Amino acid sequence: MPRAVMADELGPPDRYALVDHDPGPPSPTQVSISIRAAGISFVDVLTASGGYQVKPPLPFIPGSECAGIVSAVGSEVEGLAVGDRVVGSGWGGMFANAANLPARTVRKMPAALSFEEAAVFPVSYATAWHALVDRGGLKAGETLLVLGAGGAAGYAAVQIGKHLGARVIGSASGDSKRALAIAGGADAVVDARADDWREQVKTANGGKGVDVVFDPVGGDATDPAFRSLGWNGRHLVIGFPGGIAALRTNLPLLKGASLIGVDVRQFGIFEPEKSEANRDTVFALAAEGKLRPAIARTYKLAEFRAAMEDAAAGKSAGRIVLVMD
Repeated sequence: MPRAVMADELGPPDRYALVDHDPGPPSPTQVSISIRAAGISFVDVLTASGGYQVKPPLPFIPGSECAGIVSAVGSEVEGLAVGDRVVGSGWGGMFANAANLPARTVRKMPAALSFEEAAVFPVSYATAWHALVDRGGLKAGETLLVLGAGGAAGYAAVQIGKHLGARVIGSASGDSKRALAIAGGADAVVDARADDWREQVKTANGGKGVDVVFDPVGGDATDPAFRSLGWNGRHLVIGFPGGIAALRTNLPLLKGASLIGVDVRQFGIFEPEKSEANRDTVFALAAEGKLRPAIARTYKLAEFRAAMEDAAAGKSAGRIVLVMD
């Protein structure tokens, strides 16, 4: 019998249990996946706890991205077959041995990636691409400042920023995270906890303001990052594990700068064709070996509580992944 991490009410990891769970056969528009690996992000743990701005239906199985092998295909599904190695994304359901997912959310896995790497690829790289290309309009030769550069979306933004031809400055709180940002292609790194952080950013950019800020951190990091923008700068709001910040409205005026929200979930709802085209692009780059996530640590499915706590702490350089039996 397949197993899944499940709770009847949202809460901390100790409210969840590993239970027998058979998702049954797929509907005509679904595929069944034998899951080999599932990614865990801060947002996954936040959603499981009930702290995300939208509450999922109950009972709830956490997990928003996975990689595995197709075990059954719905009667209306085209382009996928039993035995295909695939990645899937959605809102919950992935901390499990098996899941039925809408075929439109499943695509073939880039051969260059392992199951563990593929499991953490779709969401963070689609988010970073949407942010930098669609929302931020990042151009070759511009400077990109990435907050949380050793985290999931941040590390993806470092790689994509370099691919787009930007000069990338990575900001991260620990030596291992800054080393990871450099390994991902950052031209310079700064210490996120330094008292002279803004001076470090300015020095790293030759005394000028930066063009784009990629901000998946929020909290106390947002105001000084916005103040580090140059004329016509763009500050991309990705998330706020550090808390929701308040920004003085004279700052955008003085800099001719923009504060831009990035919500890849709603982007997929309102602009599905563009969203799919973005995913085609990042998957092709992964297949060419140009984009690749970094794995910090793997846990077995039975160790899901420790894995969730690790992801929530945000101290690891690279991604946390659940691997299935």
